[in-house]
Amino acid sequence: MGKVTGFLEFQRLSEAAEDVTTRVRHYREFVMRLTDDAASKQGARCMDCGTPFCQSGCPVNNIIPDWNDLVYRGNWKLALETLHSTNNFPEFTGRVCPAPCEAACTLNINDDPVGIKSIEHAIIDKGWEMGWVVPQPPARRTGRNVAVVGSGPAGLACAQQLARAGHEVTVFEKNDRVGGLLRYGIPDFKLEKRHIDRRIEQMKAEGVSFRTGVLVGEAGEKGVTDWSREKMSARELLEAFDAVALTGGAEAPRDLPVPGRELRGVHFAMEFLPQQNKVVAGDRVDRQILAGGKHVIVIGGGDTGSDCVGTSNRQGAKSVTQFELLPQPPARENKALTWPNWPYKLRTSSSHEEGCERDWAVTTKRFVDDGKGNVKALLAARVEWKKDEASGQMRMVEVPGSEFELPADLVLFAMGFVSPAAKVLDAFGVEKDARGNAQAATDGEGCYATSVPKVFAAGDMRRGQSLVVWAIREGRQCARAIDEFLMGASELPR
Repeated sequence: MGKVTGFLEFQRLSEAAEDVTTRVRHYREFVMRLTDDAASKQGARCMDCGTPFCQSGCPVNNIIPDWNDLVYRGNWKLALETLHSTNNFPEFTGRVCPAPCEAACTLNINDDPVGIKSIEHAIIDKGWEMGWVVPQPPARRTGRNVAVVGSGPAGLACAQQLARAGHEVTVFEKNDRVGGLLRYGIPDFKLEKRHIDRRIEQMKAEGVSFRTGVLVGEAGEKGVTDWSREKMSARELLEAFDAVALTGGAEAPRDLPVPGRELRGVHFAMEFLPQQNKVVAGDRVDRQILAGGKHVIVIGGGDTGSDCVGTSNRQGAKSVTQFELLPQPPARENKALTWPNWPYKLRTSSSHEEGCERDWAVTTKRFVDDGKGNVKALLAARVEWKKDEASGQMRMVEVPGSEFELPADLVLFAMGFVSPAAKVLDAFGVEKDARGNAQAATDGEGCYATSVPKVFAAGDMRRGQSLVVWAIREGRQCARAIDEFLMGASELPR
């Protein structure tokens, strides 16, 4: 422990951000990493707890006290090695992870937690700047080959670990670019896509092959060795590879089947967000869904809804309103009850700060037609959540006489996802759980293995909609399971 009294001497310092009035005019990242001195002081605040709850709060079990101390001492290169030992892509998590590690920080019991996420951000950005992040090709090849279906964070982590173990790895992606929801779900102002691109170059140098524009799960017309077509069947992959990892994202959005759902101007968030990402990348998008000059209503209060808010503001929306069905959370959590677990409390994102009216305990009753097939308003009502005496569960009850109408030219559904791509699982014949995810255990013999021999599943495909950091964890663990399956044992970390 570098600074025994650091947590008493130094206060938490948040990362600096570009002013709201200027950042809404572009799609670049606007959060600046900590200076070396600021990161060092933040690292000094770490208490080096006997039981580091931050590590158990982190899905990838980052060795947080160690790299906090190394940053405090100025040993940035070793801090980077320590960070990379558990996390393949800290530049992703250092930008978009909600930081459950900070909620679990011991200092968070009665003070502001250590700025763990900001230190992680500083470590990896400095590592790239100094040229310390380099390819790590394997010392030997195993002669085994693995197909990874899906190039989001789970697929990329799985592929990189397997390649470093010496296997030939091919990643299949149905979109035109690699990255999955990192590429076409998260806005550029939160994660610029150059971070993905340079990791892809690193992975190519390590031996990973990428095949984009290939839809797996539907029959192809040509032979197994011809990768140029747009479709590939499950049978072809199983014949061509020694193992297959299914790592696609959760892609079935939750719908809202109320009157007026069919009107023009009512869309899923994942119809809206990827289009803007494509435009930022330089693509031409015909009939792009745009918020400019419109009254926008976002239904759903999570991260995807927040992304819709930030994108709508950048497109020049006339107004942005965000609804949530649940009651408004408390401004501060009861730490005595929740620590070290992820607390239920009000969270205000940078997108909310840029301009948004927020409302809670609101249900949508119908969308109003302008007479030409376009949405012009939304009819909503207030709700209360009451305990059902029979079942003991909370149920929603509409407040009598609470109906109200708001103008709405564009409505975006951001209510989460209900399941991964069912066509892929069905094509392989994989057994599914009650939620429609691939059935696969995460511990014991045969972990991450599905009901189909040599087919594994990880990330959203196995656990449902989740965080980038959980996807990275599952991708790493799935890679170890596949390595054990192929070789009988594995030296890859879990």
